[in-house]
Amino acid sequence: MTVHARHGAVTDIGRVRRGNEDRYLVDPSLGLYAVADGMGGHRAGEVASETALDALHEAVGDGGDIETAMTLANEAVFEKASDDDELRGMGTTLTAVTLRDDKLEVGHVGDSRAYLRRDGSLQQLTDDHSLVAELVAAGEISEDEAEVDPRRSMITRALGIEPGVEVDVVPIAVQAGDRLVLCSDGLTGMIRDDALAEILEQESDPKDAAKRLVDRANEAGGIDNVTVVVVDIVDGPAPDDGELVERGPQPGESSGGPLRRTMRRLRLRRKADPSGE
Repeated sequence: MTVHARHGAVTDIGRVRRGNEDRYLVDPSLGLYAVADGMGGHRAGEVASETALDALHEAVGDGGDIETAMTLANEAVFEKASDDDELRGMGTTLTAVTLRDDKLEVGHVGDSRAYLRRDGSLQQLTDDHSLVAELVAAGEISEDEAEVDPRRSMITRALGIEPGVEVDVVPIAVQAGDRLVLCSDGLTGMIRDDALAEILEQESDPKDAAKRLVDRANEAGGIDNVTVVVVDIVDGPAPDDGELVERGPQPGESSGGPLRRTMRRLRLRRKADPSGE
């Protein structure tokens, strides 16, 4: 079976924050779609999310699988933070998918999410790496209590905090008619899954669906940056229309030269010591 993807992507600062630390990346030629939600002090969150997506993009472009690419992204963020006192301690979530033929892999670290809508049913593909998610799993609090728990923003796993990171990888055999959603917690913290599913059902165009989801999060209070990427799996070969790489929001400063040098150094280090030790 041959399939290709159509997408829509929107990011917004929200109603409360003064800056947007969310980033998204779409490269149809690589079948790569990703959302990152940065955290840290002044500027550090946006630097972390931009750096992670830059490194992810380069690694996937070099033929790396999603786990290897996200591991390299972690190393790039960690190294950048280690080299600059103002960025020390920064980190980012990262949820990304690669679509190659009809095989899709989801890579995930943090509390951004990936969903799959198939045959009218919505399934969360990723597990939140957060304190409240662990408490729910342990039966210490209910899911309703988790939605209002003041600790809900405390994540237990992120890129860039340590030199190594465990990446969750979820393989999916996709089919025509599937719809994927990648989003930061600025969406899921504002609307429930039933509202998300309703909008996905009502909006057939992925761009309209992404915009309406972001609008709904803002209408509900918009207390965080919110980013949504909607990816529709369509039957048939991809059109030869030269779709370009799409990023959002526009990065404030380029990390191209230093990042490329960092990535080369990391790749050489991994070749010399594949264990990463």
